Amino acid sequence: MKFLFDLFPVILFFGVFKWGEGNAQAAQAVGQQYLSGLVSGGEVTLAQAPILLATAIAIVATVVQIGWLLLRGKKVDTTLWLSLAIIVVFGGATIYFHNETFIKWKPTVLYWCFAAALLFSQIVLKKNLIRTMMEKQMSLPDGIWRRVNLSWVAFFLTMGLLNLYVAFNFSTDSWVNFKLFGSMGLMLVFIVVQSLMLSKYIKEPQ
Repeated sequence: MKFLFDLFPVILFFGVFKWGEGNAQAAQAVGQQYLSGLVSGGEVTLAQAPILLATAIAIVATVVQIGWLLLRGKKVDTTLWLSLAIIVVFGGATIYFHNETFIKWKPTVLYWCFAAALLFSQIVLKKNLIRTMMEKQMSLPDGIWRRVNLSWVAFFLTMGLLNLYVAFNFSTDSWVNFKLFGSMGLMLVFIVVQSLMLSKYIKEPQ
């Protein structure tokens, strides 16, 4: 359930973009009605409408996520606050400048922020964030915890580069597909492979 909750803005982004592509005139009308005041020049074109609407919905969805957690008295993860800040900045720039380049950079910036946080914590603060999250489930030697942490750093760095490659070498439609299916698929594969490699260290229930 949490996995779907975390994916909520991405799923809405995908859905709205696909709807906008299939209903270009309707998307332009909606975009012109609700986004014209936020767009430089005040005009949402037929070609721009799908990505601008999808970006706006993703921003709203992330705000709703955080609002829902706060209303329920739940703690909002730092990663969610970070995601909100990045999508507001890069998504807002995409809408204002009606330029999809900014929103295409958003996943890469988020991935690289994760990688930097993991690396900074391990090297400077001498704190392994992956260990903090996982040590209740498994017991690993210190050296292996460091490798696991660095493997996540490498994964996030690679995903950031891969996002840029797809974003600027393929169509926007292909990038939107990759953003939902490709990124999540690679994340699941990485987690499964790492879990299999570390399975012997998993703590058995007492």
